[in-house]
Amino acid sequence: MEALPDQLVWEILGRIKRIIDRNSASLACKRLHALEKEQREFLRVGCGLDPAIEALTSLCNRFPNLTKVEIIYSGWMSKLGKQLDDQGLLILSSYCPSLVDLTLSYCTFITDVGLGHLSSCSKLMALKLNFTPGISGFGILSIVVGCKNLTTLHLIRCLNVSSVEWLEYLGKLETLEDLSIKNCRAIGEGDLVKLGPGWQKLKRLQFEVDANYRYMKVHDRLAVGRWQKQWVPCDNMEELSLVNCLINPGRGLSCVLDKCKALQKLHLDMCVGVRDSDIVSLAQKSNNLRSISFRVPSDFSLPLLMNNSLRLTDESLEAVAHNCSMLESVKISFSDGDSSSFSSFSLSGILILIRFCPVRVLALDHVYSFNDNGMGALCSANYLEILELIKCQEISDEGLQLVGQFPRLNVLKLSRCLGVTDDGLRPLLGSDKLEVLTVEDCPQISERGIQGAARSVSYKQDLSWLY
Repeated sequence: MEALPDQLVWEILGRIKRIIDRNSASLACKRLHALEKEQREFLRVGCGLDPAIEALTSLCNRFPNLTKVEIIYSGWMSKLGKQLDDQGLLILSSYCPSLVDLTLSYCTFITDVGLGHLSSCSKLMALKLNFTPGISGFGILSIVVGCKNLTTLHLIRCLNVSSVEWLEYLGKLETLEDLSIKNCRAIGEGDLVKLGPGWQKLKRLQFEVDANYRYMKVHDRLAVGRWQKQWVPCDNMEELSLVNCLINPGRGLSCVLDKCKALQKLHLDMCVGVRDSDIVSLAQKSNNLRSISFRVPSDFSLPLLMNNSLRLTDESLEAVAHNCSMLESVKISFSDGDSSSFSSFSLSGILILIRFCPVRVLALDHVYSFNDNGMGALCSANYLEILELIKCQEISDEGLQLVGQFPRLNVLKLSRCLGVTDDGLRPLLGSDKLEVLTVEDCPQISERGIQGAARSVSYKQDLSWLY
């Protein structure tokens, strides 16, 4: 090893990806130990840090070139030793001058004071916080004021973070490209307006509302009219994911939908108030759309929130089919509820996407309108490679037997489908048609019945969902 050129040793170390393997390699000889020390850029720590401060200090001293650090205390208990606190973030800011990406997950002892220490990390570009209850909006503000290069900010279950001033400040900087806010109860859809000119630079937005908390305040939020018109263009938005959002026609997030000219991925999950006109307008402008995912609320919840006429129909799917010629992935799901809710997207609406777009991935969940006739139509789906059917109870063995005729299908997943049995898979046995077959919780399909139906098979049976 001592005779090898430095460049070759660096190449060897660069190909070792697992942390445990890198640690073992560094113990092989002094030279590897020294070079690995210089090369290490990523560190993940958590419950194993004990005592936390001393251990982190030692690691930061050993690896002076760290650019990415993850501190994760998932599953932590007091018997595992004291968690890292604000002093730990002071160590990171002092010993890691190259820090670019920081993740704090389940760090319950870190407060705004700790985030204040990080404000001196001038190179920090990505901050991800997951369940850090000691942090408020003031801590986030100290970060965005100090770290002018911040392009990625993820806040997940940060229950005490409100919008206050940090969103406005980020908007003025116009540096943010990736914003994710999930289940932060003090931040609502209307607050996103405060991003102002920052919308122009944003490429990825994930916004998820805590549904249980939201519905307690739905009438109040609609009554006070908190939605503000959003006229800032979203020309660079490539990925938009909205979960449990209220989308008021003509205001707020509704105005964002029709301005995403560069959009490639759209995910709408239990969003109430989205109209066909919203999707039609989006489809006409988003010619680069490659992936859509709709999870539609059931009818029983709509009278409480919006007029039933605002739900999505086949008109939306037809607009996407005729305008988005690059669409490759389609996922449609209905929430549990009364069967009338399944009529918003019909079989013909789903199949028109297959007919006009090069769909490679099709996932249907609880879609009762998709039946054996739909399976027959997929025999002419020349691009379809992956098919997922979840709770599609109108599909029988007759429809499943047609899978062998799908031109390019190589991955099939069946989950909680009541109408299919081992007989439906029999034509696939020994055919080498499928690369992967996954069967989960289908009561009439046995583990023995899937053997030989694909090169790789996976089987799980848990029927508790039936009871």
